[in-house]
Amino acid sequence: MPYLSSTWVHSLSLETSIGVTLLAGMRVVEASAFVAAPLGGMTLAQLGADVIRIDPIGGGLDYRRWPVTSEGHSIYWAGLNKGKRSIALDLRSDEGRELAAALITAAGPDAGIFLTNYPAGGWTDFDRLRARRDDLIMCRILGNRDGSTAVDYTINAAVGYPAITGPADHDGVVNSVLPAWDLVTGMMAATAILAAERHRTRTGRGRLLNIALADVAIAVLGHLGQIGEVTINGVARPRYGNYLYGAFGRDFVTSDGRRVMVTAITPRQFRGLAEATGTTQAVASLEAELGRPIESDGDLFNAREEIAAILEPWFADTSYEDVARLFDAHRVLWGPYQTVQELLDQDPRASTANPMLTEIDQPGIGRLLTPGSPIDLGADREPPRTAPVLGQHTEEILAELVGMDAAEIGRLLDREVVAGA
Repeated sequence: MPYLSSTWVHSLSLETSIGVTLLAGMRVVEASAFVAAPLGGMTLAQLGADVIRIDPIGGGLDYRRWPVTSEGHSIYWAGLNKGKRSIALDLRSDEGRELAAALITAAGPDAGIFLTNYPAGGWTDFDRLRARRDDLIMCRILGNRDGSTAVDYTINAAVGYPAITGPADHDGVVNSVLPAWDLVTGMMAATAILAAERHRTRTGRGRLLNIALADVAIAVLGHLGQIGEVTINGVARPRYGNYLYGAFGRDFVTSDGRRVMVTAITPRQFRGLAEATGTTQAVASLEAELGRPIESDGDLFNAREEIAAILEPWFADTSYEDVARLFDAHRVLWGPYQTVQELLDQDPRASTANPMLTEIDQPGIGRLLTPGSPIDLGADREPPRTAPVLGQHTEEILAELVGMDAAEIGRLLDREVVAGA
């Protein structure tokens, strides 16, 4: 007998518990690990959706992933699961999997949405779940579109970025510390779910959405013109070190040893940079030497080394304080290089002066500066909520969505089919 309630119970009102938000009432069930899928779920949760994590008892593959506290609690896991609810199930047992399927396909016009990066098949099989709820929306995140394994770091290696990153004379590859494809994929998963939910509202039909990390990376390669650069122009882009490709941008060191990044993407921005640094005459001499004016972003890139040679002595003779004053006055595109510690210590953008950020007490971790959604909703903007303790909401979810009474839940706890906090 499947664990299905005969009536839909919606005892938790997000509108009264966390305020009016864009996705209040939407319920998403998530079974996931690592970055992309948890980020997609959290993006929806921070806009008001009720996102329920199905966690294995004891935690999944990323439950203790670094960085961790000195006691071994994952700061990483907490960071990607803020605002969600957690139910812990024995997913190796038939009973645990049946409960998971019941939660995914629970009744309700705003339910029946499932986000996962678990392998296809078994209890996560779309057709099996759709047999229980015909309008199911399921978003599955893959490595490669054929279902074979890949992660951000292997995909980044394959699409060519490590070969064009790093110093111009570097012999080898340079990996990125930022899991860019995971991050883009997570946001695309949230977008896909919202699009499918709107489609279901209009038509009553569900949908399976597959998003492969590799496809996301290759799509971005095309969007940014790098596929065309090779196929149309026949050019394999070399390394340019810290120069910005296609315009002017580079790092410079001030007289007091501070390093700053300076960019000029348009000729107008470049004129402002020349005025701020008092190098207008030197730039005019450069243009005379080149035999043409600098009047496009391509001109800026082609003359990057000559421009840098003009600017370097000015930076070497100018303090960071004066650079900041002059650049801000002339609206130059610039910014300091900072460590994370320096960002938190010195930059108001990474403080409670920014309404996105609030200090909260995360259970098991401590008090820390925590971001809510970067989307500013004005008066409806909600502060960030903590990540759940593993299994924190097991009993309330079973009662609310599966219709179980305390005795039934107690028997499941005793047999370790489910676990609480």
